[in-house]
Amino acid sequence: MALIPPFFTDCVVAIGADDDAGERRWIASGFLYGVPVNAPARDYQVYLVTNRHVLLGLDDAYLRCNPQADKHAREFHLTLFDGDKPLWFVHPDEEIDVAVMPIHFDLLIESGMQVAYFQADQHSATIDDLKTLGVTEGDFAYVLGFPMGLVGQHRNAVIVRGGTLARVRDLLTRASKIFLVDAFVFPGNSGGPVILKPEALALEGTQPQLVPYLIGVVQAYVPYDDVAFSAQTGRPRVIFEENTGLAAAHPVDFIVETITARRAPRLEHRAPPREKRAPSVED
Repeated sequence: MALIPPFFTDCVVAIGADDDAGERRWIASGFLYGVPVNAPARDYQVYLVTNRHVLLGLDDAYLRCNPQADKHAREFHLTLFDGDKPLWFVHPDEEIDVAVMPIHFDLLIESGMQVAYFQADQHSATIDDLKTLGVTEGDFAYVLGFPMGLVGQHRNAVIVRGGTLARVRDLLTRASKIFLVDAFVFPGNSGGPVILKPEALALEGTQPQLVPYLIGVVQAYVPYDDVAFSAQTGRPRVIFEENTGLAAAHPVDFIVETITARRAPRLEHRAPPREKRAPSVED
């Protein structure tokens, strides 16, 4: 029995960057998302989807994928700039933490990678779709990604965490730009997909959800402040940011809007050039 199609995990990639010492760090998650072009031929333009805050400040990045055979995962260099021109795009609303970048998917396949992409017209559900499906709080969802840079050793090993939709009603009325999932996420989960879990059972008068859909992209965990007070003065001395166990996510609609707008990010700085290089996705 499978509740997530196996190829869904092949859509998810780890995103890495080199630190100041030149060591590769796996800092975030992303996934491949295909938009139909050249209808009715049903070709797809494939994009890497992640968060704006993941790519901001980087000159280049790396994708980690699995080969078809049972071989070690491979790393692909991802050039983020053509000279001073960014090759990735952000949502025009700066409060929406979504970034996309066109990807040469055919090159990954030709390189023998076991990769796939979510088809926008087949595997994803927009806000209007969620309303039609009758999605509400308490419905189950999965969060896929690489928390704390845990990408696996021999192979890329996507970590799947289950939870429920904790707050979605305000998104369905478009009063909010995020929805909440009751699932623990950590640094490294940013940019990963949120999947609606299929369920055969439903209350009388409601419809069962029989198909899993991509419904959003993880932004971050929702924090709260835990304040430590001085026993002598009673004044706050240290504030700790803690994880509430709730994950904030943007809906699929904002991925589509980002692709349509294709707005270059506003850059405050860029990282220094890196010396180490891996095989380029563009090569």
